[in-house]
Amino acid sequence: MLFVLVATGVFLFLAWALDPHRAEPGPLERATALPNVDVTRGEEAVTIAPAGDPSGVGVVFYPGARVEADAYVASWAPVVEATGVTVIVPDLRLNLALLDRARAESVVGLAPDVETWYLGGHSMGGAFAARHLADDTDVDWAGLVLWASYATESAELSDRDDLRVLSVAGGRDGLLSPDEVEGHRPALPDSAVTTTVEGMNHAQFGAYGDQPGDGRPEITDEEARTTLASTTADFLAP
Repeated sequence: MLFVLVATGVFLFLAWALDPHRAEPGPLERATALPNVDVTRGEEAVTIAPAGDPSGVGVVFYPGARVEADAYVASWAPVVEATGVTVIVPDLRLNLALLDRARAESVVGLAPDVETWYLGGHSMGGAFAARHLADDTDVDWAGLVLWASYATESAELSDRDDLRVLSVAGGRDGLLSPDEVEGHRPALPDSAVTTTVEGMNHAQFGAYGDQPGDGRPEITDEEARTTLASTTADFLAP
């Protein structure tokens, strides 16, 4: 009986994890069609790179829990277009950063021309990106980009004056409120840049449709992505 219960639990977990939120076709197609951005779908990641000269700055960005990597192309493409940064969004084991937080160390090889690397993520992806920066890493990470996320106490990056950090919250986020994000602020360096996009909910940080438990947004998806891109581009601009 115990074996049956365990097997059933494992099956249900795998079924849940392997059925991620998919990228919405419209935003993905529009982002892919931008003339100054090259989007490459590889076997292990999606890469969003400038069509012209790269800036030498790169970001490895972890998706939120059970969200496929392609769902962040629409959010990152305008940042790439504005700054020339290269962004790699890796496919994670079972679509969970919890199981693959060191994934960034291997995918940086997909962009050998990048000289300065940032790590980041959305929601759970950001939390485990922060946790990875607290470990011994092979890559000399320059900073952290958190979208609707936070560094846990176990990450404890408050004394990492070598890291540049951006934390963006959504004012209508029903899964991680701005107050909750602010509650974890002490785990970040004093120099961290923190901001809230008013009217933006949790799912609008990507382009994968509605998410159960989320708040009702007060701005359109396009308005949310435009403000998010501008804020992130200002932070990453060389």
